[in-house]
Amino acid sequence: MAATVFVQQPYIVANRYSSWSSGLCDCGQDMNSCCYAFWCCPCFACSTTGEFGESTCLPLLDMLGPGFMAAFGAPVCVPPVTLGMRVAIRHKYEIQGSICEDIMVSCCCIWCSWCQMSREIKDRKKPITIITTQPVVQSVPNISTTTTTHVVKESYMSPPQMGSTYIMTSP
Repeated sequence: MAATVFVQQPYIVANRYSSWSSGLCDCGQDMNSCCYAFWCCPCFACSTTGEFGESTCLPLLDMLGPGFMAAFGAPVCVPPVTLGMRVAIRHKYEIQGSICEDIMVSCCCIWCSWCQMSREIKDRKKPITIITTQPVVQSVPNISTTTTTHVVKESYMSPPQMGSTYIMTSP
């Protein structure tokens, strides 16, 4: 009687979450956005929200929210739209982090938070170009008596040109 042997491979879970493409204080990577956020943060927040695909007027609730809510006796210290945008960007782009980190960043440095979110959106929208090369086979033209044809095959070429055949003709 034959025995059946089962071999179980180890189960490896790849970490699908990445980190932010830039740090919180890396405003030097995009000085235009940094200056725009410094001089007019509400306008910058509205344009960043629009780039993400949400309503451009949404960040205005952060400006109206705390005063409006305090009038009803419910003080708000966390800007809700900024916090919501950070969480939405983290989940959409699968970025590591926690709600506690998002709250701290949203409360302590709102300008840096909006700049980081803007850089992340721009970074994720960059087009990705994939270049592949296939060996090219060229037929050798008929050799006439007036033209001498030399077929040169390069053996030490860079990878994108590997396998190509060059035909040189001399008068």
